[in-house]
Amino acid sequence: DGPDATLKAITTRGISKQFGTGADRVMALDNVSVEINENEFFTLLGPSGCGKTTLLRLIAGFETPTSGDIDLYGDSIGHLPPYKRPVNTVFQSYALFPHMTVAENISFGLEMLGKPATEIADTTERMLQLVQMQSMRDRRTSQISGGQQQRVALARALAPHPRVLLLDEPLSALDFKLRKEMQLELKRLQSETGITFVFVTHDQEEALTMSDRIAVMNEGRIRQTGTPREIYDHPGERFVADFIGDSNFLRAQVINRQNDTAELELAGNFRLLVSADPADNRDAVNVVIRPEHALLGGPHQAGLPGNLQQVVYSGTDTRYHVALASGESFVVRRQNSPDAPPMPAEGDAVSVLLNPASLQVLDD
Repeated sequence: DGPDATLKAITTRGISKQFGTGADRVMALDNVSVEINENEFFTLLGPSGCGKTTLLRLIAGFETPTSGDIDLYGDSIGHLPPYKRPVNTVFQSYALFPHMTVAENISFGLEMLGKPATEIADTTERMLQLVQMQSMRDRRTSQISGGQQQRVALARALAPHPRVLLLDEPLSALDFKLRKEMQLELKRLQSETGITFVFVTHDQEEALTMSDRIAVMNEGRIRQTGTPREIYDHPGERFVADFIGDSNFLRAQVINRQNDTAELELAGNFRLLVSADPADNRDAVNVVIRPEHALLGGPHQAGLPGNLQQVVYSGTDTRYHVALASGESFVVRRQNSPDAPPMPAEGDAVSVLLNPASLQVLDD
């Protein structure tokens, strides 16, 4: 199956949201347009205050836009109250009814919708199986763990089979190990139900693990949208490169341009050819290289010359902090393996070896 790129579950067109007036005015969202495909796990990722939760609340109907509109499967829903929108929301606090059992919590929404008793029973049973909570069906939600409460909240939100499920940092209250398990669980649920999931998080690893596509947000705007691999390997601007994963930033002079390639000169007069936008006519650019995309070589190899300042071992990998001859700093990360060749020691002269395909020229 996978996402249906032809059918748009949600389209926002020039959505802006302003809180307060005059000197107290805050622009929470600034002209945001995005398309989310049917059956897609779509993540809104960004730091606190970037506007991601505001966008989610606008889709849910808990806030009204200052300007712009929202379509759900081609129909405008901007004017509809939350209960008339075929979307459901799972919040950070699961908002379960503590005096009700697991099964009663799941069936509650269906009862409110006036569904027939047999349909309610069948759907509740199916949801219990989907989130693997059959054995807990008669427990009160005040008597189950946080991870189990998370499953019940999901089952309750999925029971009416909404066309879109909105998830506002629902894993943030869980411990690390449980959070990892629930990430895989959420991805499985999305695949099995075929429902479009719109997920809000500030955790970049969580976004990379779960999403079909990610929109990286900052200061009320979407900075870049793409698959996890596109966002990680080809960040368009410094904020995106910095926010997702670890990055090395270097200044480079453009020596020569030809069609869609450019010859760059980096620290220590080291030159190499990279892909570049033919319309870009800057003389100096910033480039980004991920620490795991560079290698450490001896002082006489063709690379960026420098000195190894610090070696930091962290179990699965080791980070080598290099002071480049240009005064810039650079980190090389290498996976630890028993048969790896010996590496230089702190204080040694080294070269940082770069693959031109791993360099990304940034837009800013």
